[in-house]
Amino acid sequence: MTEKLILLGSTGSIGKQALDIARKEKIEITALAAGKNVELMEAQVREFKPEFAVMNDINAANELKISIADTKTKVLCGTDGICEVAQGKGDTVLNAIVGIAGLKPTMSAISAKKTLALANKESLVTGGELVKKALKVSGSMMLPVDSEHSAIFQSLQGVREGDVSRILLTASGGPFFGKRKDELKNVTAVDALKHPNWDMGAKITIDSATLMNKGLEVIEAVHLFDVPVEKIDVIIQRESIIHSGVELIDGAMIVQMGVPDMKLPIQYALSYPARLPLSDHLDLIGLSKLTFYKPDTDTFRCLDICIDAIKRGGLKPTAANGANEKAVELFLNGEISFLQIADLVEAAVNNQKDCHSFTLDDVFMADKMAREFVVSQI
Repeated sequence: MTEKLILLGSTGSIGKQALDIARKEKIEITALAAGKNVELMEAQVREFKPEFAVMNDINAANELKISIADTKTKVLCGTDGICEVAQGKGDTVLNAIVGIAGLKPTMSAISAKKTLALANKESLVTGGELVKKALKVSGSMMLPVDSEHSAIFQSLQGVREGDVSRILLTASGGPFFGKRKDELKNVTAVDALKHPNWDMGAKITIDSATLMNKGLEVIEAVHLFDVPVEKIDVIIQRESIIHSGVELIDGAMIVQMGVPDMKLPIQYALSYPARLPLSDHLDLIGLSKLTFYKPDTDTFRCLDICIDAIKRGGLKPTAANGANEKAVELFLNGEISFLQIADLVEAAVNNQKDCHSFTLDDVFMADKMAREFVVSQI
């Protein structure tokens, strides 16, 4: 069981739920990191009394210093500060930072031989090969926090190597399930943020609407479970009750079911291999039915774009992620249409040159170029 937790992304959805678990299980919080939400960070600092609090934004860091001057918590700033606390006191680092900004803290935590509870899928999407090499060198354990990858991880417990036929990666289908392209031409950010099952941040909710999130999760699964992308099947499971699973070579399927809530995968990563009580349980009688569909990749093209990117390898997945982060930002600001997101991501992937090996600096350069490319296409 995690005793001392370093929590990166503490003011986001995953971070707040992780603190609920820390509160329940009396886990000591040694460091907190967030972006700009000073008010919430101050409240978290006063409750959990960490040694360090980091704000990625310098103005927010300066404001936090003033607001918690009466406490013993030291305030740090920026990516360097986040990486510093990721190597500090604590047995587990939970990385819930959104986007490629989580990659350097992931590498820092691994180099310090921390157990890494990973909710930042972009670490593996953009730097998967580098992360895996670092894990081999350090001997650190990495545990998935994304609900789908946690479900696969849970389903694999006790399964012998070589017995898995395919990975079953489920998706809710998002708020626009069943819609065709002509029906999505004029949808707004407000429409896209109305997720039917999950309460998530804005960026990941838009990614769910485009199926980009599922594409990123396919790439993440390739690295997490060392399987070729051809062995990963995406299935729309509208109720978000089956969170994912595996099919074995004899046809048996092992899946993890539960309420659509992130507390279970977060808690399992913090308590692994132990199981701890949670209050929310699935009512199978009241459930009545589960529905399954094939993804509509003609309308929601981002899924196949990501699959193509990981097949082509190199920095193509990095370009896909960077282009998408910028395109989603533009969509949320009303500067592009919903359907343009996929067009821009695909173009950025094709614009990225092929390569067989790369460094961490190369990853961030490819990300920068993909974002600049998206802006140049507007």
